[in-house]
Amino acid sequence: MTNGSKVELSVLGSIDDIGQADWDACACPEQLNDRAIDPFTTYRFLKALEDSKSVGHGTGWLPQYLIASLDGNIIAVMPSFAKGHSQGEYVFDHNWAQAYENAGGRYYPKFQVATPFTPVTGRRFLTRPGFTNIGRSSLVEGIQIVVNQQKWSSGHITFCNEDEFEAGKKLGLLPRIGQQFHWENNNYKSFDDFLLQLSSRKRKNLRKERKTALNFGGTFYQFTGDEIQPEHWDAFWSFYIDTGARKWGTPYLTRSFFDCAHETLRDDIVLFLCERNGRWVAGALNFIGRDTLFGRYWGCVEDHPCLHFELCYYRAIDYAIENNLARVEAGAQGEHKLARGYLPAPTYSLHWFSDERFRGAVETYLNVERKAVDQDIEILTDYGPFRQNLED
Repeated sequence: MTNGSKVELSVLGSIDDIGQADWDACACPEQLNDRAIDPFTTYRFLKALEDSKSVGHGTGWLPQYLIASLDGNIIAVMPSFAKGHSQGEYVFDHNWAQAYENAGGRYYPKFQVATPFTPVTGRRFLTRPGFTNIGRSSLVEGIQIVVNQQKWSSGHITFCNEDEFEAGKKLGLLPRIGQQFHWENNNYKSFDDFLLQLSSRKRKNLRKERKTALNFGGTFYQFTGDEIQPEHWDAFWSFYIDTGARKWGTPYLTRSFFDCAHETLRDDIVLFLCERNGRWVAGALNFIGRDTLFGRYWGCVEDHPCLHFELCYYRAIDYAIENNLARVEAGAQGEHKLARGYLPAPTYSLHWFSDERFRGAVETYLNVERKAVDQDIEILTDYGPFRQNLED
């Protein structure tokens, strides 16, 4: 930073106002020589959300991308939104909202830094190489300026990575820890190699579940990149809206999102589909990162025992082993994953409130919550399915 140089902050309402070159230079500079670490903060993913109207006016997710520039060059960006509700975030603050409004305040809109509908750990302070520290501090300052100027209640950074979490704490943000269940690839050569690390009872159960799923009366398929055809998206849409209607009431993504994904994201995607009697009956959508497979959506139009476990967990493990990926992140929540080799892992978020008294109350709550989450992770890990000794 030269003498007299000053970081300028701005907020832009569309990813198109920034442009792919500048955004991806901050979001995923590594993809010039390799696959992006994860696709969820790339220009192509966020543009697909915008173009499909999955975010924007009327959705409760209004793009408000925070931009930091130095000497006329963009050095840092944030996937940030004005949120009119707390849906699609997976870091729950409904109790905070209720307490804030019971005290006479207005919790919404709030400033949310996240990848919409995507509970996946990744970078949220997107900085060009060489500008990490100044980029992060500028973006934190920008969050506070926007919240104060707009008279919003708060700013939230969800599912950031651990390094950003530690940096955010030093910059005065409140830290929060959650948990998910991830599968780690310990240099397994095959699924059977993985099974050998489990206790005999768990190993027997997983083999039984796979056998049950494989006997559902149909055929399994795997598609990625150009192998994915429009008919596959038609089928997956039917699975998605069925699951969405049961879980959320209204699905988050529009049908158009999957058309956009076909055009710009299909190389980032692997689809596991099942066909029975000439009909697609179930499927799971996964995104491919540099060293991680991210399980995102599952659905079916026929119920078959253990098919969910096969498509969402076991096929994902097969794919990770075959492609030398380090882990599988199978989405939010779900202690049932523990018995299937997915162990608890911490997730991180950062929070800031304009009202100092409310900030203090939340800080007290988070101090207690973190201890409880740490204890849960320790206990659940001990209950994992892996062998405790060689005789198991």
